[in-house]
Amino acid sequence: MAISASEISARIVEAVMAQKLAPGSRLGEQQLAMLFDCSRTIVREALTRLAARGIVTVSARRGWFVIEPSQDEAREAFEARRVIELGLIRSAGTAGKIEKTALRQLKAHLQREKAALKESDVGNRSFLLGDFHVCLAECLGNTLLADTLRDYTARTTLIAMLYQSTHDAVQSCEDHVQIVAALERGDHAAAEALMAEHIGTVQSALRVQAPTDPLAQLRDALAPLQNTATPKGKGRKPGAPPDSDSSTYLGALL
Repeated sequence: MAISASEISARIVEAVMAQKLAPGSRLGEQQLAMLFDCSRTIVREALTRLAARGIVTVSARRGWFVIEPSQDEAREAFEARRVIELGLIRSAGTAGKIEKTALRQLKAHLQREKAALKESDVGNRSFLLGDFHVCLAECLGNTLLADTLRDYTARTTLIAMLYQSTHDAVQSCEDHVQIVAALERGDHAAAEALMAEHIGTVQSALRVQAPTDPLAQLRDALAPLQNTATPKGKGRKPGAPPDSDSSTYLGALL
């Protein structure tokens, strides 16, 4: 059976969440078409959908690439997740206790997380830790927001890779356990507070540097030399080599 554009886009998002596709990875249409044994038209449709979802970007001359979120985009992604996830838990609180079937599903997911922590498959561990938030949205009865969270979780996974997150996977799993425990006892306020703390901790673990001067290196390279104060040709003995002025310096660079 031929693969669909939706299946290809889902595979790419899954690979991002498993940290198997790094920020800036090139996604060649021809290579993907060969890999999935489909036409480039199907691949292009999948990539176009992912571009609309903010997972990939396209350059007219260079092709398709996994996004490389800026610091501002990183901040906005975490803010969006905070609004969505805290809102979901708060809304669930007005509806009463979470259903037993949903709790069983969440606990089964936690067991898979714990098992993954004991294994060497970092990709599976990364995927499960991110997918917990999608699973939670589904268990709280909002599949539409679950799809939205999947995209934001993929983005924050890329952000963690790009900015070298120091967040501990074991701690992340323990946070999830505490959130589910609060939901099970019907304490939605505690679950909301725990989720807020969890997202904040993950965000604070990013090694985001302060904005730097993009022209700093070029500015230093092209700064006038210290001995260029003496006018050219003055104070120099006949036959002596000319002083190193800025034009000589630039010539040496070029």
